Amino acid sequence: MIQPNQWRALTLGTLLCALASCCASDESSTEDALRPPNIVFFMADDLGYGEVGAYGQELIPTPNIDSLARDGMLFTNHYSGSPVCAPSRCVLLTGLHTGHSEVRNNWENGGWGQDQSEGQWPLAPNTQTLARVLQAKGYATGGVGKWGLGGPGTTGAPENQGFDHFSGYLCQRIAHNHYPTHLWRDGERVELEGNEWVNSHQKLKEPLDTEDEYWERYNGATYAHDVMLADAVSFVREHKDEPFFLYYASPIPHASLQAPPEDLDAFPREWDQEHYLGNKGYLPHPRPRAAYAAMVAHLDREVGSVLATLDELGLRDNTIVVFTSDNGPTFNGGTDSTFFNSAAGMRGLKCSVYEGGLKVPTLVRWPKHVIAGSSSDLPSAFQDWMPTLLEIAQVQSPTGLDGISLLPTLEGAGEQAKHEALYFEYAGQQALRAGRWKAVRRKLRQGNLVTELYDLEADPKESQDLADQEPEVLARMVGLLNSSRSPSTIFPLPGIDPQAKKK
Repeated sequence: MIQPNQWRALTLGTLLCALASCCASDESSTEDALRPPNIVFFMADDLGYGEVGAYGQELIPTPNIDSLARDGMLFTNHYSGSPVCAPSRCVLLTGLHTGHSEVRNNWENGGWGQDQSEGQWPLAPNTQTLARVLQAKGYATGGVGKWGLGGPGTTGAPENQGFDHFSGYLCQRIAHNHYPTHLWRDGERVELEGNEWVNSHQKLKEPLDTEDEYWERYNGATYAHDVMLADAVSFVREHKDEPFFLYYASPIPHASLQAPPEDLDAFPREWDQEHYLGNKGYLPHPRPRAAYAAMVAHLDREVGSVLATLDELGLRDNTIVVFTSDNGPTFNGGTDSTFFNSAAGMRGLKCSVYEGGLKVPTLVRWPKHVIAGSSSDLPSAFQDWMPTLLEIAQVQSPTGLDGISLLPTLEGAGEQAKHEALYFEYAGQQALRAGRWKAVRRKLRQGNLVTELYDLEADPKESQDLADQEPEVLARMVGLLNSSRSPSTIFPLPGIDPQAKKK
C-alpha cells in the first residue's frame, strides 16, 4: 500500500515516465489516483429504520441523508451490532459480533450525580480497533460525538484506541443532556459556556406555566452538537491533504428531547396536545414530538455540513461516506415511535433483538465506485464495516474478524461472500439470522431457553412463530445459536454462561 508520505513525496522525476508536457493538474490527478480514499462514517444514536425519508419517513425532512441514497447505495437488510449503544459501537470498531466482542452490554462507571465518575466499560489496551489499524497505515483519525467505550484516562479512551483527535462525550450518561457542562477534547475536559449541570432524569407532577420556563430550566447557552460539528469540519479541513478517517457518532436523536427552541417552529404545534412530564425517563418537554423531529432535522443538517465541506475542498470523489444508526428507535423519554412510524412496521424497538431493535437505515456514497440510486438486500451488520473499509483503504485486516468485506456489493463487481448467520446477544436475549430464517431467545434471565422461529421473507414483522412447524430448521438454528458465541466473564449471558446470575 502507498503511504501518505509516499504520495505526498511524488516528484517531477516520478512523472517523467508520462508526457513531458504534463501540467500541474495532471500531477494532481496522479496524486489523487494514488491516494487512498478518505472515510467518513456517520452513526446516529437511536435513529429508527423508518425515520429517514429514503426509508419512508413522511413527517421529518432529511434531504441531506436522503441525498446519500440518491447518489449512492441504500441497504435494506443491514443490522447494527446490538440493540443498545455501547456494545453496538464495540462491534463496529472491532469487527467482532456480540458473541465474541469484549463489550456485550451497557455498563456504567459511577452513578448519575454531578460528581460521579464518567464512562462505560473500557476497551482493553491492545484492542485492534478500526481507527488503530488505519492510524498505523498513515491515516489521520478523528472521532466526534458519543464514545461510550471507556471514560477519561482509561485504556478505552479514544486517544488510547487509535484516534489522533476526539471531541465529544466520553460517557453515555452525560450524553443524556444535550446542553452539558463539558465535553472532552483530546483527553482534556472542555467547559461549555453558559451551561449548568442538570439532572437529565427528572419528573414533573404538572406542566410548567410557560414554554420559556422549560428552556430556562433544562436548556443552556451552548448546544453540544454545534461544538462537535465545528470540530468535525475543522478536522476535515486540517487533513484535506492526506487520507483521513472521520468517525462522526452523533448523540442525536437519543433522548433527552432537547433542541434549540427556534428549531421547533418548523413543526406543527398541533402535533403536541400534552406536555411530556418525564414519566418515561429523561427531561420533560412541552412539545415532545416537535422536539424529536427537530433533533432528527438537526442531525440531517450536521450531515449536510460535512458533505458540503467535502464538496468545497474537492474531496467528494475520493471519499466514501457511510451513514447508519447504532440501534433501533427508543421507547422512552417522551418519544413517539408510533406517530413517526419509527420502526417502519417492524416488531420491537431499542433493547429488543426483534427486527425493529436491530435493523437500521444504512446508506453509502462513493462516487465512481458505488452506482447512484442503487440498493442492496444483502444481510449484513456492523462487524462488516471494519473489513470493508480496510479493504477500501488497501489495508490488511486483522485475523479472526467476524465481518466480511462488502466491497463486491458496493462496487457491483466480484463475488460477494455471505454470512452463514448473523448473531446477536444482549441482556438475556439472543437472535440469529440465517438466510430467510430468524431465531430469537428472549427470556434467558428467567432460565427459559425456548427458541422462537420466524420466516422473514414471508413474515417480516415476526408475527408468527414457526418453531413447532419447522423442527428441522429450528434444530439447525439452535445449533448456530450455540456455536456462534464464546462465554464472557465480563458480560455473561444469563441462562447460558454458568457464572451469570439471574436478574
